[in-house]
Amino acid sequence: MTLIVFSLLVFPALEKISYAAVQMVPENFSELARQAKPAVVNIQTEKTIEGGGRVYRHFFGSPFGGNQDMFEEFFGPFLQQQPRNRKESSLGSGFIITGDGYIVTNNHVIKDADQIKVILHDNKEYEATVVGTDPMTDLALIKIEAKDLMALKFGSSSKAEVGSWVVAIGSPFGLEQTVTAGIVSAKGRIIGSGPYDDFIQTDASINPGNSGGPLLNLEGEVIGINTAIVRSGQGIGFAIPSDLATGIIAQLTQDKTVSRGWMGVAIQEVTQQLAEYYGLKDVKGVFVAKVFEGEPAEKAGIQIGDVIYQINDKPVNSSRDLTFTVAGIAVGDTINVKLIREGKEKTIKVKLGKRPTDDPNSLAQNEDYDVFGLKLKPLDADLASKLGYPETLKGLVLMDIQQGSKVSASILRPGDFLLEINRHKIDTLEQYQQYLKKLNTGETVQLLFRRGNSQVFVISVEKP
Repeated sequence: MTLIVFSLLVFPALEKISYAAVQMVPENFSELARQAKPAVVNIQTEKTIEGGGRVYRHFFGSPFGGNQDMFEEFFGPFLQQQPRNRKESSLGSGFIITGDGYIVTNNHVIKDADQIKVILHDNKEYEATVVGTDPMTDLALIKIEAKDLMALKFGSSSKAEVGSWVVAIGSPFGLEQTVTAGIVSAKGRIIGSGPYDDFIQTDASINPGNSGGPLLNLEGEVIGINTAIVRSGQGIGFAIPSDLATGIIAQLTQDKTVSRGWMGVAIQEVTQQLAEYYGLKDVKGVFVAKVFEGEPAEKAGIQIGDVIYQINDKPVNSSRDLTFTVAGIAVGDTINVKLIREGKEKTIKVKLGKRPTDDPNSLAQNEDYDVFGLKLKPLDADLASKLGYPETLKGLVLMDIQQGSKVSASILRPGDFLLEINRHKIDTLEQYQQYLKKLNTGETVQLLFRRGNSQVFVISVEKP
């Protein structure tokens, strides 16, 4: 008979967690709702859609295409009786922040509205005017003429921990004063809505019509402004954090507009490969991929290839860190930018300008891209000095890559130096352009680039 011996694995005892002190589920939310609901409003807007909208154009657009005269001859008398424009209504939410009628909501709730109607909890109705908007964060401030209104106070979104209880109040599908509860599911969510993505994710039910309403902690403080949902999923909603919103609202209240600090650089994360290439000890900071001409960073001496790791006393570990830090500093203030250049640490003072209201990349859109989406410039002494190339070197430097082009997903980056095209040496833009004209559509082109003093690589692309 064979004796089988089982060996028992002994694990260290886990620390016992006391759940008695943790209030897993609040007894109820009724008192919080009772106090907060008078400050939450229903917003109804009306806007004019030019040309009657898609339905009108579908049924009454010219069946003869561009032959409008023939169309008018047959149907003109009938169409003269049809409305050329139509009114479109929409619903949203908001909350009162001052007793004299200042109300916070989402920009998309009131955007392009001809009329904004605010309905209070007691069904009193007011016409509202727009004080100011900030499309980049989807925030808006409106005002009604009223007194002694119940107002909500902002709390700190940074203190709200993942797993903590929150309450959303608003008008989903037009159902006023709807209260839902859930928890903070995550923080710092990036959903691709803009440069200031930093959303609170919650499973408190948020639906169309909740936009602009408050997300409250159990103390009744606003820690978020409900703004987005995932239509393909359930239990996922997003709110703008109060720590971001309060500064925006303060500017809108005082100046009716928002001004953000701006350095004038395009940045990307520092990867392990970039760190090795530039001899960085740590994978930290952000890589300066482009310096906009004539902007504060260029004036201060920041260069392509610099790695920024600190602004004033705040560490910069990601592109979001730099964007948020700079945006939160007043236009005209001077900041200390700590960076690494060629393995050496430097501190450069930059006087901030005002961030453009449009996409900053549009600063370079007026200059011509070639058929591949490349923007090339002859190397001069100034560029050679900035990029670390010998002044005697002749050729073209890559200044920018057009978004969405065939080469935008390649390893190319601004600062790369074009050596050859199909093994033909290129010294001037004229030579480059003349050679491109000789190529046939669909022909594969090989571009030889140099990066720094040693790295050489080839990009293959078809001529469109």
